Amino acid sequence: MQFGAINRYRERMDRIGSRIDETGTLVRDGSGFYLRRDLGGRYALELRRVPVDFVEKRVRVIGTLVADNLISADGVGPA
Repeated sequence: MQFGAINRYRERMDRIGSRIDETGTLVRDGSGFYLRRDLGGRYALELRRVPVDFVEKRVRVIGTLVADNLISADGVGPA
């Protein structure tokens, strides 16, 4: 059943310590940034540099999952 397959991928989130390489939309929240994932869901981002040029644009985030739904990002760039 295709709906089940789509739902399974939308809900997939990796385990703490996993390397993350995801695409989605970079969103600015009052207290920080998060990635609205192409696969559904979102990750909060722990960033060393503030990527203001990419806000509300499609990006690729590479980093490490350090807590539930929190990525310590090594980099954010255009997707």
